[in-house]
Amino acid sequence: MMLGKTAGGLFWMFRYLERAENTARLLEAGWRMALTRADDDMSEWVSIITTAGMHDGYDAKFDEYTPSQVINFMLRDKDNPSCIMTSVDLARSNARLVRTALTLEVWEAVNECWMDLKKALARPVNERDLYDTLNLIRNRTAVVRGALHGTMLRNDAYAFSRLGTFLERADNTARILDVKYYVLLPSPAHIGTKIDNAQWEVILRSVSSERSYRWVNGTETSARGIVSFVMLDQRMPRSLAFCAKQVQDYLGFLAQEYGTRSDSHEQADLMIKRIESTDIDGVFKTGLHELLGVMISDATKLSGLIEKDFRFYE
Repeated sequence: MMLGKTAGGLFWMFRYLERAENTARLLEAGWRMALTRADDDMSEWVSIITTAGMHDGYDAKFDEYTPSQVINFMLRDKDNPSCIMTSVDLARSNARLVRTALTLEVWEAVNECWMDLKKALARPVNERDLYDTLNLIRNRTAVVRGALHGTMLRNDAYAFSRLGTFLERADNTARILDVKYYVLLPSPAHIGTKIDNAQWEVILRSVSSERSYRWVNGTETSARGIVSFVMLDQRMPRSLAFCAKQVQDYLGFLAQEYGTRSDSHEQADLMIKRIESTDIDGVFKTGLHELLGVMISDATKLSGLIEKDFRFYE
């Protein structure tokens, strides 16, 4: 059995990398939605900070919400422990701790990611340069993921790496959906309008699924169709259903490798059952925001159980 500290280092290394990428996606989603507004309403920027879980820290530092302040608070602010640069710093620190469990290619990809982003985020980022900066973040983290896929043995080290990735991805997909439905929709009067449809299409772009959605659904764009695709379609690699199934599968692999099941396995099974028993009618009947909150809570609980069951801190 792998040492708990090594397992934890791999889990959190890839969780932090996924967090950096998904924070970039969340920021892009809100930024693009802000572009659909004709007025100077700052609600998009407030909602991005709230959904990212950075509200308390931001309010402690700033008295108002402006695009520049929100962008740099999420990208590079040293007072924000969840900013993208801090996530990449932590990913690299964990990679150093578990370097002997990584291939040379994975380590070099992580280190290059850190160096490139440290240079790019050395100075404040303005709105004009935001798209290129976010694209760099997505590209650099994707290279690390490609090195993992292409060079690592499919053993327990790989399983813990993927567990961190998919738990973080599920959490962030739920949060990106929540940005749109719970906060960003201007008012019920906008439902079905061009503003509403444009914002839902931004959600598809933010999870890299605009083209795959078209393959499945053609030119039809609707809230129900997009929510169903992003939450429940097991073919889409950023959907909640896909991520939950991957987590269950990798935990199943570890159970087979180590010859034991634990509380985290039961929690993963519960997550799958909850998703499989949900259909799009049930989503809107229960309330999308409420259901997303339950799923985020499930993922948080599962993360804690994995840390406990595999003794990350022993």
